Amino acid sequence: MEYIYAALVLHNAGKDVTEEAVSAVLAAAGIEVEDSRVKALIAALDGVDIEEAVAKAAAAPVAVAAAPAAAAAAAVEEEVVEEEAEDEEGGMAGLGALFG
Repeated sequence: MEYIYAALVLHNAGKDVTEEAVSAVLAAAGIEVEDSRVKALIAALDGVDIEEAVAKAAAAPVAVAAAPAAAAAAAVEEEVVEEEAEDEEGGMAGLGALFG
């Protein structure tokens, strides 16, 4: 996680996110730097718009929080439809008894 934070700090500061810069940030924070992890991070970030990725990540909790509410609303609506169907069936049976 600290490798990603280092990249975000560099990006936020307007600096290039390079292997050397990420390594320097991590070393300054007292973290033992693993070159392979730095290389993997830089390779993974190649072609990634960090601003867009951060914006999507910030919006994700809203979408996650909205999903249970939508599911609950759908369940309530389904229950109402089932109750209406039962009421209609019960009403028809009672009406049939009048003519039966």
